[in-house]
Amino acid sequence: MERNLSATPTGATPSQDSNAAGSTRFPPRGVPMITGINRVGLLALYMKEVRRFLKVQTQTIWAPAVTTLLFLVIFTVALGRGGREVLGVDFASFVAPGLIVMGMMQNAFANSSFSLLGGKIQGTIIDYLMPPLSPGELMAAIVGAAVTRAIMVGGAVALAMLLWPGVSLGVAHIWAVIWFGLMGSVMLGLIGLATSIWAEKFDHNAAISNFIVAPLSLLSGTFYVIDNLAPAFQAVSLANPFFYVISGFRYGFLGQSDIGSSDAVMLAAIGLALLNAVFALAVYWVLRSGWRLKS
Repeated sequence: MERNLSATPTGATPSQDSNAAGSTRFPPRGVPMITGINRVGLLALYMKEVRRFLKVQTQTIWAPAVTTLLFLVIFTVALGRGGREVLGVDFASFVAPGLIVMGMMQNAFANSSFSLLGGKIQGTIIDYLMPPLSPGELMAAIVGAAVTRAIMVGGAVALAMLLWPGVSLGVAHIWAVIWFGLMGSVMLGLIGLATSIWAEKFDHNAAISNFIVAPLSLLSGTFYVIDNLAPAFQAVSLANPFFYVISGFRYGFLGQSDIGSSDAVMLAAIGLALLNAVFALAVYWVLRSGWRLKS
């Protein structure tokens, strides 16, 4: 009896033929299969970063609310007695918006500054570099998670503020609350990501947090108006981008701030957007170069 072997080329097995046929479904080597934005990978990394801080939400969300409330209590009791008013409102209502956005910015920095640094220290940095994510997608996921944490912390801090008598959080300009809160969180998220790339150990991260972020936050008009400062210190405050975030955010609640008129507040909003664009381009370039990540 003759066997029909015409379906199988000489020297090839049926399994090899099936593999060869299946390989035609894939593009040639070097041609990317994912074009445009890798939405699945971007969302996966974003959810990973969000779940990381939600697993310890007592420390990452609620503890900052309690700490910020203590700031309000201490400064209100120490400086706000006797019906003291600042910008025409009670001192507690003046301080509250600044404390809210200060907590948002500090926690945005804390979240993004740990991402890549934790991977480098734990030896899991390959989990960030191996997936098919572009530098822009990697940056967007990490900064997006930092902004998410900042928003949650801002809500928790605002809720804590309402527990203190005399605090009014009425909103005068909702656009300013959203815009300056978002710009401040994005700015610190980008700074935190840059710190995470540069740092080799937690001491480096703590140095940036303690000697740069904390002083710029506390000396940015959170507890005072800059008109009370000497001219030299007013100039220093005006050069501090944190000042515009906090004063603009306060403008959203009170309808006034020490930035100046509504036109000046609008210019500050545009300036922060441009500054964040510069930061984003710088961080993108560093991520693309692989500095301190691939070497």
